[in-house]
Amino acid sequence: MAETINKGRLAIYPGLYEFIQQQALPGSQVDADAFWSGFETLLADLIPVNQSLLAKRETLQAQIDEYHRQHPQLDPAHYKAFLQDIGYLQPVPQTSLISTTKVDAEIATMAGPQLVVPINNARYALNAANARWGSLYDAAYGTDVIDETDGAEKGKGYNPVRGQKVVAWARTWLDSIAPLAKSSHQQAVSYRLDNGSLLIDLKDGSTTTLQDPAGYVGYQGSTEQPDAILLKHHALHAELQFDRNHPVGKTDPAGIKDILLESALTTIMDCEDSVAAVDGEDKTLVYQNWLGLMQGSLSADLEKGGKIQRRTMHENRRYLSPEGQPFSLKGRSLMLVRNVGHLMTNPAILFDGEEIPEGIMDAVITSLIAKHDLLGLGKFKNSQSGSVYIVKPKMHGPEEVAFTNQLFGRVEALLGLAANTLKMGIMDEERRTSVNLRACIAAAPERVIFINTGFLDRTGDEIHTSMLAGAFAPKGELKTLPWIHAYERANVAAGLVSGLSRKAQIGKGMWPIPDQMANMMQAKLGHPQAGANTAWVPSPTAATLHALHYHQVDVFAIQQQLANEDFDGLDTILQVPLMAKDRQLSADELQRELDNNVQGILGYVVRWVHQGVGCSKVPDINNVGLMEDRATLRISSQHIANWLKHGLLDAQQAQASLAKMAVLVDEQNAGDPEYIPMAPDLDNAIAFQAASELIFAGAEQPSGYTEPVLHKKRREMKARLQQG
Repeated sequence: MAETINKGRLAIYPGLYEFIQQQALPGSQVDADAFWSGFETLLADLIPVNQSLLAKRETLQAQIDEYHRQHPQLDPAHYKAFLQDIGYLQPVPQTSLISTTKVDAEIATMAGPQLVVPINNARYALNAANARWGSLYDAAYGTDVIDETDGAEKGKGYNPVRGQKVVAWARTWLDSIAPLAKSSHQQAVSYRLDNGSLLIDLKDGSTTTLQDPAGYVGYQGSTEQPDAILLKHHALHAELQFDRNHPVGKTDPAGIKDILLESALTTIMDCEDSVAAVDGEDKTLVYQNWLGLMQGSLSADLEKGGKIQRRTMHENRRYLSPEGQPFSLKGRSLMLVRNVGHLMTNPAILFDGEEIPEGIMDAVITSLIAKHDLLGLGKFKNSQSGSVYIVKPKMHGPEEVAFTNQLFGRVEALLGLAANTLKMGIMDEERRTSVNLRACIAAAPERVIFINTGFLDRTGDEIHTSMLAGAFAPKGELKTLPWIHAYERANVAAGLVSGLSRKAQIGKGMWPIPDQMANMMQAKLGHPQAGANTAWVPSPTAATLHALHYHQVDVFAIQQQLANEDFDGLDTILQVPLMAKDRQLSADELQRELDNNVQGILGYVVRWVHQGVGCSKVPDINNVGLMEDRATLRISSQHIANWLKHGLLDAQQAQASLAKMAVLVDEQNAGDPEYIPMAPDLDNAIAFQAASELIFAGAEQPSGYTEPVLHKKRREMKARLQQG
């Protein structure tokens, strides 16, 4: 590590120190000396608390492991009583409603898609921030929601046959977003404005208006020939864009060239699962990009058509009201920042010579940076309500939420922020949080703005927690079993009974197959229907398509219907999803499961360790591209570790699969000029070593997390690359 800058008991990576001194602190109204001394005091007080919470995780896990050794046959009632006795299960608060205030509409009173992107990739971060608005025509044309039959192939250039299919499909959706008083948008030949009203002329020569005239809220251009007409439905906007000289508009009877949808209402700028940030250099880039987003100055250059284009944050969208009064709508997604959890430390800052908890470092520095937005120092305003939104992952139970609440309070005092400026998103992705969710919410009632099911990490923690209970069902079956359905349903019920409706987000997890949008449109409709007012999507295109679901379903009406539902699902959630005792998998079934898991592990780990890519579309064993991050890695590594532990597989089989799949993964990545292959020298391939350790030492990893191994091996790889 480079020579550090010493401030009291702190030793700071020079690049990070320079960034904080020269970019983050200026304008923040925080004195530099007071910041560093206050940071030191905060660490002295809170590091021991952080460490004790991690120790409690290990104590509880050891007790659960011993229970399974002593009770090879699970008795549900006895097991539940045991979890209560050791404090794993906490009492449910009788009455506890959140009292969070100053929450932006995108979180509290609007329902729509949410993006999650690695903050260290400026281009991805900008694409996500700008995904507040997306072209419905582009989203349909470029994906499989429109089939390629009857001459409607995508091809290289514009295919008018496919274009007409897109227009007809979009008109059908327009009928649900803004239904006409009579007929259909399919029959529209003209949209015009008359004395503050929207009139639609139809093919049969008649004229109609919207079924709900209040759905017309604005326009661009002139009333005689508007360039755009703005509609509103379920608090979401849609913009009809007109241009009869445009290649699409000139073939459209009404001259519509596109329909722009309000899409990603919120975006989580991620410092955690999708990011490979293992040292001071990496963390400095993370924080620089967050400052660029808060100041509105972030940019990224990309080459397109042989030319360099500079991507920046979008301006607000400007309109005239039906009465002719100017107004604007935000052109960018509301940004949340996901900090790192309680487990990991990072050498970017040392305290008494030891790495500090990365989650504490993130809380202090991302909040300092976000103060630029609160003070209006940037080009744009992120939060109109004066709040900072921090998503906190991988917390285990209410004590850890209470610690984050305490940490946020200390950060507010350090930075001169009003109490409860820092809002908290709780990722419901660990078993001890799921079974105590209401108590977790009650541990931070003035800060909670978000609960979200993370079924991937949740599955990984399920396997690790019950590692010794028996062999788990095959991985693909786990999400079909009763426990996960009860978990998803209980999350919504706990959120509603805790008063989150119209105050906070109740969220659902990611659609992991970005090339299968038609399937996504079938599957993710279930999220708003379940009462979730947001859900994660893998791309801006997916956000535009998923936005249609929030027009289709009135989420807040659903939440009102579910508000008094008495459901905790606890007994079902505690059903460990083991394979039936009498079930025998064939040798072929075992090999397929092993190879599938190993290929996924290697495909993700090789990019993480060798290239520092924390999230990417990784081809699976069947060459289907899947969005992979550390959560999917956690499941696969824990699943193999479980089967090794219970004798369904042996070490020799796993090693043979690793060697075979390494060759396949190298072949799948042959077209990437930045790729560093593992074969033929597997013994010296650091990524291969990392994957092996994740499998063979998987049962011993803290909570089954992959970060300790990944961070260690990535630092090793960076050192090798620096040595040449």
